[in-house]
Amino acid sequence: MIAATQLRVGMTILYNKEPYRVVTVQHITPGNWRGMVQTKLKNLKTGSSVENRFRSEDKIEKASLEQHEMEFLYDNGTEYFFMNSATYEQMPLTADVLGDNVYYLVPNIKFMIEYYNGLPVGVEPPKVVELKVVDTTPNMKGATVTASQKPATLETGLVVNVPAFIEKGEVIRVDTGEGKYLERAKA
Repeated sequence: MIAATQLRVGMTILYNKEPYRVVTVQHITPGNWRGMVQTKLKNLKTGSSVENRFRSEDKIEKASLEQHEMEFLYDNGTEYFFMNSATYEQMPLTADVLGDNVYYLVPNIKFMIEYYNGLPVGVEPPKVVELKVVDTTPNMKGATVTASQKPATLETGLVVNVPAFIEKGEVIRVDTGEGKYLERAKA
């Protein structure tokens, strides 16, 4: 159990007997009243968000999550199959659990999968992934790094804005946290 004042963004807690991730934390001290902690929480099972105000003296239970490194193998259209890197056990995950992370799935990429009571509740992709550009407008003559950007469709279906000099067939590096172009991949 931790005090509400010790809550930090990214922590996983039990709220109403469900696992929640802390999205935002704001400490409020209104005049001569007691301090409060205003939070926004995301349910790890359903994905829904809720706002809650804890009193500063409230005790909150931290959720214990297991993390396993899993390697993406393939998908069958509705399920995405991963293999535990340590035990070689395979398991399917749905798009509901993966969320927008499906856009970073290429064969052999490794994700950290979080489990609560034996059920997968969250996934964490690598910070940067390399993806191939499958469609974009043709290269413009004289385009430089500081020139305007254009949309590019990547091999997973993700659309990102890239500099005008990027061409179809090139491999680029994408920040998974923001879903943005970083740079060309080194050959």
